[in-house]
Amino acid sequence: MTDDLDRVYARRFGTTEQASKEDVWDPIVDFLERFFVDGPVLDIASDRGYFIRHAPGTERWATDLRNVADSLPPDVRFVQGDGLALREVLPADYFAVAFLSNYLEHLPSRDAVVEQLRVVYALLRPGGRVIVLQPNIRLLGGAYWDFIDHKVPLTDRSLEEAAETVGFRTHALIPRFLPYTTKGRLPKSKALVRLYLALPLAWRVLGKQTLYVGERPL
Repeated sequence: MTDDLDRVYARRFGTTEQASKEDVWDPIVDFLERFFVDGPVLDIASDRGYFIRHAPGTERWATDLRNVADSLPPDVRFVQGDGLALREVLPADYFAVAFLSNYLEHLPSRDAVVEQLRVVYALLRPGGRVIVLQPNIRLLGGAYWDFIDHKVPLTDRSLEEAAETVGFRTHALIPRFLPYTTKGRLPKSKALVRLYLALPLAWRVLGKQTLYVGERPL
């Protein structure tokens, strides 16, 4: 299974694409910092760590089904594992922030999406927050299925409903936030990405991904 993922991602994201993703993620993480709370930060399904390498904090963790430890900064603690089984390998009630990007749609079913959010809830401390970036099928239509590993259709509304089902309180929900993919029309330079993020009117035109922030109640 991990070999299949390696082949898919190697085809989808070449060396040039990976380099451009680094530039894109730096200002995105800067924007997301407004939703952080103090404490350990966890990047679930981290891939090569585009988020976690830019995330602030003195304690940073990452997990992925594949062994991507060599791609991560040395101060990031990496735990290889299935996202649905993270309660078996990570401390409960511990993390202040958990981040998931373009991950939930890869799970095998809607029930698995709810279970994954339940796992995240258990890993977060009271007052901790989950931050989700998620393609929105309501805005994308058939283009949602352009990637062979997409399995579960999600909208901003179904994502919020799933999160609140397991106990999260919605802190922020932006249905139209980022463009669908870095292969699309999202500007590639840091300066242009920062400009895009500063112009919510642009999100209404280009935004095809939803930003959801949920909080585990105290």
